[in-house]
Amino acid sequence: MKKIIQVSISKGEKYFVADCLDLPVVTQGKTLDELAKNLTEAISLELEGENLSDFDLSEKPSVLASFELDVTHAKV
Repeated sequence: MKKIIQVSISKGEKYFVADCLDLPVVTQGKTLDELAKNLTEAISLELEGENLSDFDLSEKPSVLASFELDVTHAKV
């Protein structure tokens, strides 16, 4: 069973976008704090009333987020 739900975060034109790799969850937020709140809520709603073992998840999974950076526009 997985103990971690993996999420990929990228910066869109106006919002940060989180795309869950292990669940059918996608959400966005204007700030990273807002995105984290929205992501927590979206994952909770997706798993509400579900048997976590059906998703191959342990009873109390955590979220591991990877953040994509565009280094082509970075100032060095």
